[in-house]
Amino acid sequence: MNDNGHPLDRRRLLAGAAAASAVTLTGLAVASTTGAAAAAPARPGSPLITRDRIATAALRAPDGSAPAVAVQADFHARLTAWLAFWSANSPRAWSAPVHVVARVEPAGDALVLHAIRHRRDDELHAGFAAARRDVAHLATLASLHHHFPSVRVRPDGTVRVGDGTAGFTGASEQVAFAVAACRQLWGDAAATAARWPEHAGRVLARAGQPADPASHVGWAAFTRTSLRRGLGTESYE
Repeated sequence: MNDNGHPLDRRRLLAGAAAASAVTLTGLAVASTTGAAAAAPARPGSPLITRDRIATAALRAPDGSAPAVAVQADFHARLTAWLAFWSANSPRAWSAPVHVVARVEPAGDALVLHAIRHRRDDELHAGFAAARRDVAHLATLASLHHHFPSVRVRPDGTVRVGDGTAGFTGASEQVAFAVAACRQLWGDAAATAARWPEHAGRVLARAGQPADPASHVGWAAFTRTSLRRGLGTESYE
């Protein structure tokens, strides 16, 4: 069920735009200096590239500056795909992100996310803000877990994201997210770390996508439905 009238065609279009590097966002905030990032060694097969934007989006640091930074090429591509995914599953009234505030780490293969801002009614609004522990925070975590294997919430609510192939690994951060999503997004207060697959499995059945949530397909479905549930574009009622 799509209570907000958010068409699936828009999701496909924006997801496709990611592959074509046509997502509109304006800011992945980066606080490391260009020189320090450029000096960091790249992993074999993943060269560092210098960018001041992702797709058509300008990068922004937490202090509001917009330095060009060095980022590993494969990580940059995954960030582009992730943001397209987040945008495609956001409410129809939201523009594609216009600011993403984050800090890229010197090695260029991780970032710390502070905020995602979109435009609505000609004003900027935070679709995700680190200090605001609401359902949109959990929804954004879902989108990151959908695309990256390492997603860690820090005490201040910022999120450290590490590069790599997405999928369920059994990491404590993934389990903690799954329990929180079951409880806070899906209303299942009985969800626990020991039995989260049972609870998440019920979520997938409810969404019409039965699967083992600890499998590759099931984890992708659980994070995708949790993103839509948290941003209010699907209710699954």
